[in-house]
Amino acid sequence: MISDTVIHHMCREEEWAAARLSGSYPGSSQDAADGFIHFSTASQIVESAAKHRAGQTGLVLLSVDAARLGAALKWEPSRGGELFPHLYGPLAVGAVTAVDPLPLGPDGRHVFPPSIQGRPD
Repeated sequence: MISDTVIHHMCREEEWAAARLSGSYPGSSQDAADGFIHFSTASQIVESAAKHRAGQTGLVLLSVDAARLGAALKWEPSRGGELFPHLYGPLAVGAVTAVDPLPLGPDGRHVFPPSIQGRPD
């Protein structure tokens, strides 16, 4: 059983603004192509950002209460066989516990909030 209670997703600020108005977030175009919304744990998100969102500006980090996602949340092997959370359906805005900006630092990498593990010091 996976013990992470908070999982994370990166999206564009305007995508999140639209989700707040509609009450749910359908995912990015990449999520739609894959058939699920990609999430990462706190220890996975920094590498996910470097791999999939390198150099992108205007992003926010959604922190989500995994327990509120129910059976639509599946933990599946991905990068290197590691289990990643995938949501098969839209993300209810009410499941999001925090939204943080993801600015780029001077080194061109995203600057994460202090609560995120695995970030470079």
